[in-house]
Amino acid sequence: MLDTDVFVLLPVFSIKSSLKDDDSGDHDQDQGSPKDSEKEKTEDEDKEQNISKKKVEQFWRFYSHMIRPGDLTGHSDFHLFKEGIKPMWEDDANKMGGKWIIRLRKGLASRCWENLILAMLGEQFMVGEEICGAVVSVRFQEDIISIWNKTASDQATTARIRDTLRRVLNLPPNTIMEYKTHTDSIKYVLYLTKNNKTNLLKYYI
Repeated sequence: MLDTDVFVLLPVFSIKSSLKDDDSGDHDQDQGSPKDSEKEKTEDEDKEQNISKKKVEQFWRFYSHMIRPGDLTGHSDFHLFKEGIKPMWEDDANKMGGKWIIRLRKGLASRCWENLILAMLGEQFMVGEEICGAVVSVRFQEDIISIWNKTASDQATTARIRDTLRRVLNLPPNTIMEYKTHTDSIKYVLYLTKNNKTNLLKYYI
């Protein structure tokens, strides 16, 4: 049996913040004509697109050398998280959050995983900094994909993540999607440990 646990850092794509931090101009000076403002806005947008494109290309060069989930056997996990966030429930960025879970029949994991990564890189979820990372878990009878977010109590955000996830993965309308808070996950693991049922942990996502 192959037991694999892969952890990858996903660069944070806060392009606008980076550009703002690099701006050393004097904001008290004359802002110029409306045409100048429009020109500067267009130039900034072009810079954002170029920086984003470079970051995606850098990541994709790395990803292209990785084995695909569908090619793995046994009990394996891939973790893809933003830089600075650990794939742990108790991490500061995760502890108040949760995750959407989708169980897939065998043969779909590679396509769905790649579509999810592209959606994360392309910031298609439109929920600000809420997305922490994603996990694909390869099991014997099924594969499981989950996406983690920071704030479990924000129902509007979790609903938007769910709807975007359904769209980017092209899931059928009857696909069952489960949301689980990390607090509940921790409680359940503590329950299993307390009752000497740790052998069940390998089935828990």
